[in-house]
Amino acid sequence: MTPSIPSNTEVVVIGGGPAGSTAATLIAEQGRRVTLFEREHFPRFHIGESLIPETYWVLQRLKLIEPLKHGHFVKKYSVQFITEHGKLSEPFYFWDHKPYESSQTWQVRRDEFDTILLNNARQKGADVHEGVRVLNVIFDGNKAKGVRIKTTNGQEKDVMCQVVVDASGMSTVLMDRLQLRQWDPDLKKAAVWTYWKGAKRDQGRDEGATLVIQTEGKRGWFWYIPLHDDVVSVGVVSSEQDLFKEQGSKDLEKIYFDQVAKCPGLQPRLQGATRCDIFRAQKEYSYRARQIAGDGWVLVGDALGFLDPLYSSGVLLALVSGAKAADAVVEGLSKHDVSARQLGCWSEEYIKGMNRMRRLVCEFYNGFSFGQFIRRHPHLKGYITDMLIGDLYKDELDQLWPLMDAMRAELSSEQATMLESATA
Repeated sequence: MTPSIPSNTEVVVIGGGPAGSTAATLIAEQGRRVTLFEREHFPRFHIGESLIPETYWVLQRLKLIEPLKHGHFVKKYSVQFITEHGKLSEPFYFWDHKPYESSQTWQVRRDEFDTILLNNARQKGADVHEGVRVLNVIFDGNKAKGVRIKTTNGQEKDVMCQVVVDASGMSTVLMDRLQLRQWDPDLKKAAVWTYWKGAKRDQGRDEGATLVIQTEGKRGWFWYIPLHDDVVSVGVVSSEQDLFKEQGSKDLEKIYFDQVAKCPGLQPRLQGATRCDIFRAQKEYSYRARQIAGDGWVLVGDALGFLDPLYSSGVLLALVSGAKAADAVVEGLSKHDVSARQLGCWSEEYIKGMNRMRRLVCEFYNGFSFGQFIRRHPHLKGYITDMLIGDLYKDELDQLWPLMDAMRAELSSEQATMLESATA
């Protein structure tokens, strides 16, 4: 048996991605014994390269702002939307909305970024083990009390603890065991993506902008994320039906280029570019857990839920949930209370923010015109920008929804009247 793996610890973290690394770092900083098990060896590939500004505050707690500033990741100042006809919108410049250091963020290669976070957890005192798979969570009745692991040499071992933080990503160790998964009924999307060298890059503060480029008929959209080393991440998102079932093909290259042909706003940007990676795909990835925590366990990051790649909220929600869970765990250990209520004490506010982002995502897919909305309500552009930067946790944002509902109803009424007149 590998002697460096303890038989007992205070906290086990399953998974070394942003959520797990964040939780492990912040718990270890408080002098608690944390053991993190990551089944892969870093660096490893992961999608989700665009950070939004509100990640700043957790990265600041992790003391990673300065290393990121002095690194080679591309600086991101805005997000911009391009219509199905190739027309550019007015960019949402984060600095113009909030002129603070936090309004500049980064486009990252996740193999590098996640390695930085995992090494930071090591440096802050977490006991990190890569290449170790968690086979199961051990329960005493309804209370989690440890995990069973399998090392790279095939040996198995039980590691007992007071709290299990499940940051296992989309493999969702506890969500599947406890049957907590709820698939999102409205966000049944799929994605196909690859990477390019020599693709068009804008200049100045637009150089690192994330672009959201709609396909014909608004049936899907491409992300366009400029990374360092002249690499651009370009992926298409649409319904699984559109991408796979109606295509009659499982050839990812054909599916991808069929969608490029339907995207006038993207085509000029790829002229003269060279594909530099394989095609990858992911299907039906929108889900969440019915509960965030139980006695002795808590879910964070993608192990808790994933919304959609639109607006790049994945890393933000991973960092925020990891930090909030860490604070709840530290407080619970100090009070000798690792109940579901204590470990999930942050869940209500967190879910509110997640639901606000989900509403914004659904509005986009339902064809809502944010441009028209802002022209009608220019004083509310700041609230739209708040959500695009990830500032999701304030109740005043909720005043947007009745106004959006009213505008949609009005437009539907106008369209019905026009149709009635045309057929009269």
